[in-house]
Amino acid sequence: MNLRTIDTGFFKLDGGAMFGVVPKSIWNNLNRADDKNMCTWAMRCMLIEDGKRLILVDNGIGDKQNEKFFSHYYLHGDATLDSSLKKAGVSADDITDVFLTHLHFDHCGGSIKHNSDKSGFIPAFKNATYWSHKDHWQWATEPNAREKASFLKENILPIQESGQLKFIEGSTSADSNLEILSNTNFHSDISVIVARGHTDAMMLPLIPYKNKQVVFMADLLPSVGHIPLPYVMAYDTRPLITLKEKEAFLKTAVQNNWQLFFEHDPVNECCTLQQTEKGIRMNVAFSLNELV
Repeated sequence: MNLRTIDTGFFKLDGGAMFGVVPKSIWNNLNRADDKNMCTWAMRCMLIEDGKRLILVDNGIGDKQNEKFFSHYYLHGDATLDSSLKKAGVSADDITDVFLTHLHFDHCGGSIKHNSDKSGFIPAFKNATYWSHKDHWQWATEPNAREKASFLKENILPIQESGQLKFIEGSTSADSNLEILSNTNFHSDISVIVARGHTDAMMLPLIPYKNKQVVFMADLLPSVGHIPLPYVMAYDTRPLITLKEKEAFLKTAVQNNWQLFFEHDPVNECCTLQQTEKGIRMNVAFSLNELV
């Protein structure tokens, strides 16, 4: 098995929304805001190469929305999904599986593209199986008013219409208060942590790699700055559940020396954790290709 980072560029989100109840006087030292209170965040995805399978975990914001939509998010950076796949020596047509942690637009927007005459939408990965969670799919296709703007129909419904959608199933355990699926129909060696605080049934793949376990953090911990327990996004639909999930996750991650891969941290790609007097904090930061 080989893991590669797939960068899809940067965008901006309101700093207050990203750090919730934490005051700006504190969070602004972690991710400096511009004059509009916007902070830069990565949209970092992962490619898992395993035998004949090429598994893409999330795929960024895509490029099919209109100019007004993108103007809210200040897209920047040189990397794109296609350019990063090309750099990895593969194309969209080579991808066999697309694992969607959840269906917010900045995680799944690259799943679907315009057809040739822009009259409709088609899967961007024509040969891939798209993997979601059944609970989350229902949550996203019947959205609540608070989250509705994050679930764009054009990103989601064409996946099911294509016939390429499958739902991840597996045996469930709840070690250390974490909901974990193992022995899944997705991949026998990759377990899936299910988190329900940010949005219902977000999935975090737990990947065995180089005698370690790498966790793709999605939005349970968007960045290193979100490791302290109270640092919960205002975007989370059930913040107190997120708090419990974070506490259980962090304890288990320290005990098992899990390697954390961050989707949104603009600087830190990966890190390990350590127990300190102030609680669990980052130990060592590193890039994925430095993992030995």
